[in-house]
Amino acid sequence: MRVFITGASGWIGSAVTDELLANGHAVLGLARSDGSAASLQAKGADVLRGDLDDLASLRAGAADSDAVIHLANKHDFAHPEISNKAERDAVEALGTALEGSHRPFVVASGVPGMLGRPGTETDVSPNHGPDSPRGGSENRALEFIDSGVSTVIARFAPTVHGAGDHGFMSAIVAAAREKGVSGYPGDGANRWPAVHRSDAARLVRLGLEDATPGLVLHAMGEEGIPSRTIAEAIGRGLGLPVESVAPDDVLAHFGWIGMFFSWDVPASSILSQQRLGWTPTGPTLIEDLDAGVYYLR
Repeated sequence: MRVFITGASGWIGSAVTDELLANGHAVLGLARSDGSAASLQAKGADVLRGDLDDLASLRAGAADSDAVIHLANKHDFAHPEISNKAERDAVEALGTALEGSHRPFVVASGVPGMLGRPGTETDVSPNHGPDSPRGGSENRALEFIDSGVSTVIARFAPTVHGAGDHGFMSAIVAAAREKGVSGYPGDGANRWPAVHRSDAARLVRLGLEDATPGLVLHAMGEEGIPSRTIAEAIGRGLGLPVESVAPDDVLAHFGWIGMFFSWDVPASSILSQQRLGWTPTGPTLIEDLDAGVYYLR
């Protein structure tokens, strides 16, 4: 298949691009910058210049491909309304371009909300409408099934980890360096799912090739790692003491990442593994932390 990927040069997208190319697919990657375009071309991918706000480019990329994988996100945590609107508009543009074609449309999403139990693929996203988190894009993408689009939802763990990650885990490590202590929220019992980048990319490829309309996948290599366990690994790696951070002090201590690091959002991937024969084989999060990949400056 010729696959149009938004976010093709990003942290997850670049791994998905590699995975698709290695398995005989062609890639058309959306590139915002000269550097992104060059990196995609060096891999053998075609390039479409544009960004998430360029809806005409999104529609053109979808029209010129056999399938679409939407991974790009603005991640503007200071102004979530901007990210939410961009996400909603992008899904609207891509889905509309695919209507009636029955082509695969893989859309990135997040873990289910805090349920008091591990979330599963059968849990329905509570986010509806453009003003909800991620602009309600998961549910909007699924609505396109009625218009002849083979929508697949790929929910990613909060931490998609590995060497070169500059995301959530890097921010937690940076907070430990700055404060001189590796902290964890409260009693440290809240749990974060995690998945290695290579495993996440493989699941996206398998989901694309399956393309059953309405399929929901969980890219979770680990169901939930206690935040205290994560903090202890960071403490070992940086040679820092490990301490609890009172709930009222979490944002001041960790900055913007504190809100996310306080979540208790365990999530299972058993159904995804059974459906697609996918087994996570990459390093665990603690193995990556203990290997030192997050401490290189």
